[in-house]
Amino acid sequence: MEEKAIKFMSLITCPYCGHNESCLMPENYCMYFYDCKNCGKLLKAKAGDCCVFCSYGDVVCPPKQQNIKCC
Repeated sequence: MEEKAIKFMSLITCPYCGHNESCLMPENYCMYFYDCKNCGKLLKAKAGDCCVFCSYGDVVCPPKQQNIKCC
């Protein structure tokens, strides 16, 4: 069985202003906060999500991609 390649880039979309930015996801820790480079708002992971990538990204974090527990 072939393993899927882990994606480390995710496109974060700010829920306040709609700005998109491609970001490199950390492999070994969760990123709970992210500053929007356009409007300056601090994005926080939504309740039940482990990180901003799982909340606002187009690709979930590397641990979730591998179906392993993170954070």
